[in-house]
Amino acid sequence: MVLSPAAAGTSALGPTLRYFTWEEVARRSGREKERWLVIERKVYNISEFVRRHPGGSRVISHYAGQDATDPFVAFHINQDLVRKYMNSLLIGELSPEQPSFEPTKHKELTNEFRELRTTVERMGLLKANHLFFLLHLLHILLLDVAAWFTLWIFGTSFVPFLLCAVLLSTVQAQAGWLQHDFGHLSVFGTSMWNHLLHHFVIGHLKGAPASWWNHMHFQHHAKPNCFRKDPDINMHPLFFALGKVLSVELGKQKKKYMPYNHQHKYFFLIGPPALLPLYFQWYIFYFVIQRKKWVDLAWMVTFYVRIFLTYMPLLGLKGFLGLFFIVRFLESHWFVWVTQMNHIPMHIDHDRNKDWVSTQVQATCNVHHSAFNDWFSGHLNFQIEHHLFPTMPRHNYHKAAPLVQSLCAKHGIEYQSKPLLTAFADIVQSLKESGQLWLDAYLHQ
Repeated sequence: MVLSPAAAGTSALGPTLRYFTWEEVARRSGREKERWLVIERKVYNISEFVRRHPGGSRVISHYAGQDATDPFVAFHINQDLVRKYMNSLLIGELSPEQPSFEPTKHKELTNEFRELRTTVERMGLLKANHLFFLLHLLHILLLDVAAWFTLWIFGTSFVPFLLCAVLLSTVQAQAGWLQHDFGHLSVFGTSMWNHLLHHFVIGHLKGAPASWWNHMHFQHHAKPNCFRKDPDINMHPLFFALGKVLSVELGKQKKKYMPYNHQHKYFFLIGPPALLPLYFQWYIFYFVIQRKKWVDLAWMVTFYVRIFLTYMPLLGLKGFLGLFFIVRFLESHWFVWVTQMNHIPMHIDHDRNKDWVSTQVQATCNVHHSAFNDWFSGHLNFQIEHHLFPTMPRHNYHKAAPLVQSLCAKHGIEYQSKPLLTAFADIVQSLKESGQLWLDAYLHQ
């Protein structure tokens, strides 16, 4: 009989706690009401806690039945504090004869990655340069002011109107990368300040809810490119057949929601142009109202009030709406190409419960380091380092990259880095290849 979490919490690994095997833990994989996971060989019952988990119920549930040690360390900046709250969930530990890693995990690779993380911490690469982020925020605010002055000084004819739209699109894209930094708790040493600035940047500067971003993005980081667990690829199979494995599965199942063999063509119609203005723009309001996230809604309202009062007197209602949707249209292109260049061409599959390093590196690739690439992508051209160390400040990615490359080379893991335009082209090429795989399986299997 397994003790309840409450009973288990009465002693820290005392005689009342049970020993478990990996097989017993794996049976609580989240398909039933009961969910367990392992952190540092200790077994936790998270069945009730998932609904109270600050990072969301899904992200922690994605590791039910598995070892969550490395994601736990990767996502939390104050682990000692979190461990105190975890005591009430503790129900036992792995039996002494059980390995520290599941049989599917690469023991040597995992141990060396944990040593690498210690090295990264000792080098100070998890500490932020606050001046870097302050200057980045200031350059966003200056571009925002410059956009308004362009119309105020030069009028609302075509050229200044278009220049204003480009400047505002740049503001939105760069604010998107900055809110990403705060959302990952990579700027300040305490969660409170990161959360406050996250609300300001994503809510007031962009008009989107922080809770929605947290809900979506941390799932992506927990299980990148894992179907059913990474929301970024859950467009499969409604619009796209992604990856070599899933596209063949679709074909064998004779599923044809779209003509996937032409997806590399219609991507240009329903991908970059449509994601933000036609989908995200309405969905974010549905999300906050449906989940009653009133604080997020209040922050969002400040953005829409500010931009309306700023541009309405200059442009009138039609001109303002035209400017707003042109900005969302341009921003959408920027956002989609940058965020998908690191993932769509990579391995996409169901969750195979691999080790942390393999899970992250097989799903991500880098784009070459340059001043423009770093700025244009918000340093997300270092996607491998970002996924391995999600709380690392972006200005330190290039310092960690050689260490990660060495680790990958030692263990025969492919570490991809490519030019920016090649990365863009690989999105289209991968869609073409997976679409053809779907067609072959659909017709011949």
